[in-house]
Amino acid sequence: MSDLKKPAGLSKEELNDFVERARKANAERMQGYREQSLKIHPWVCARCGRQFTIKNIRELTVHHKDHNHDNNPPDGSNWENLCVYCHDNEHGRYADDVEAGATPWEELSVGVTHNPFAALGEMLKSGQNGKDSKRERSGKKRK
Repeated sequence: MSDLKKPAGLSKEELNDFVERARKANAERMQGYREQSLKIHPWVCARCGRQFTIKNIRELTVHHKDHNHDNNPPDGSNWENLCVYCHDNEHGRYADDVEAGATPWEELSVGVTHNPFAALGEMLKSGQNGKDSKRERSGKKRK
């Protein structure tokens, strides 16, 4: 963008060309993932909850959840808005993990062993709900 600085003594034609280039650069920038994320997501840090306004929006960054800056889905599912402090912290943790020999996050396969809804289907079929179960455990009978 350094070519957009206005040199002194521009003719009207040169000034019009300068303005056209500036508008084109702005339009291209608005197609970038940061601007798209700012349109899609609220102006709040996803980690610390700090809120942003037009006055301090420059301190809100877009973090790629999978650390792949080429993965920019139009729905914004790989982005989260983070303040500069939380963003630095996130990348610091990632760098520490990589330095320690950890597998990059996009390759991790975390298995979940607990399923809180495992018995839900059976409970719904039998007509049980949380209140019935508590009564049965306390020994009270239902009227």
